[in-house]
Amino acid sequence: MKPFVLYLLGALTAGILTAVLLPFLRRFASQAFMDAPGGLKKHAAAVPVLGGTGIFLGTLTALTLIRFTTAFPSGTLHNLRGIFIGGTLIFLLGLADDLNKPKGVSVPVKLLVQALATAALIHYGVSIHAFTSPWIAYPLTFLWVVGLTNAFNLLDIMDGLCVSQAVVCTLGLAVIALPSEYVYVNFAALALLGACLAFWPYNHAKRKIFLGDSGATFLGFMIAALSIGTGYSERSDWGFLAPLFILAVPLFDTGFVSLARVLKGKNPLKGSNDHIALRLKRLKWKPAFILGAFAAAGLFFNVLAFTLTHCCVQIALALFIFSAAALGLITLWLLHLKAD
Repeated sequence: MKPFVLYLLGALTAGILTAVLLPFLRRFASQAFMDAPGGLKKHAAAVPVLGGTGIFLGTLTALTLIRFTTAFPSGTLHNLRGIFIGGTLIFLLGLADDLNKPKGVSVPVKLLVQALATAALIHYGVSIHAFTSPWIAYPLTFLWVVGLTNAFNLLDIMDGLCVSQAVVCTLGLAVIALPSEYVYVNFAALALLGACLAFWPYNHAKRKIFLGDSGATFLGFMIAALSIGTGYSERSDWGFLAPLFILAVPLFDTGFVSLARVLKGKNPLKGSNDHIALRLKRLKWKPAFILGAFAAAGLFFNVLAFTLTHCCVQIALALFIFSAAALGLITLWLLHLKAD
């Protein structure tokens, strides 16, 4: 069977299974797994939070089926084991957090489990390879994976925002990875894409279901892991920096929220109204327009990421200067918007 057919099969399997599971998960979640309104949560009534379970089961089931019907290179299976183990740890941690609302799991426990999940990735060969020294590569891998795991959770502040960015990022990863031999990235990115596309409508439906911390952190972890598994520098020496562009929106959102809180003398780990989406809402932007703006920004930076994997040093430098200037101006504008 041709690789393209297998990639499509993986995406369809994950999508169909997720779509089939979500109505049952919504009914089951109404017994215990509910997100009540309050604080930053403006929804009118409690909403089930097991949407991430559908994405988790859909994605990993699709990868399992593909694994037993496809002759993977041995190294690929080694990498996939790390993603399976780490992804499962992150999902279970998020599920415990969802079940224990409103108190949730303590920050030290969260960071410990997230570090263990990242250690599983490193043990199975999924780490940043731009630096040959493990004393540099491994700490950067921990920062990258743990940071993005929480960045996607922070992004889950409005219906469709987190999952739409996951769709944009996985699509970018797939486009850049498909020509390569990194088949585990190809399969996993497309399976995750299929599951996210199946979930997205349920995040907006009248009888909606939320991702929950289990879903948002699972998406962040998986995308962070896959983003360091592709040969970005095969055509350009600067290509190894492409993940910074692929994940520019969630990285910028987290960086901005943290900066805004610190400037106010607040703990950057504590919830607040400093999220970009909430600031735009106070400007009377409609939710659909906010989602569109975030998605457009994500697509734009993914195009830059693709360009970075094919360009010379002069163009790469120009992309960085342009991006830094644009994000700097956006930061100054956002800081002038009221956060309360």
